[in-house]
Amino acid sequence: MPKADIAKIVHTIAEETNTPEETVARIYADTLDEYRAEARIHDYLTLFAERKVRATLRQNSTKH
Repeated sequence: MPKADIAKIVHTIAEETNTPEETVARIYADTLDEYRAEARIHDYLTLFAERKVRATLRQNSTKH
């Protein structure tokens, strides 16, 4: 996936969750790395990572 697309995803998630882009970018990169390490098929990893980051940030925001 091009960096521009990843930057757009990170920006969108940051806006939706009211989280700094740097934080979202770090969580997204970490999540994607975890998925890549375990996956045999890589077609939808960016989508799965995006969903997990959103869920993680939503879950963390409800805890506060």
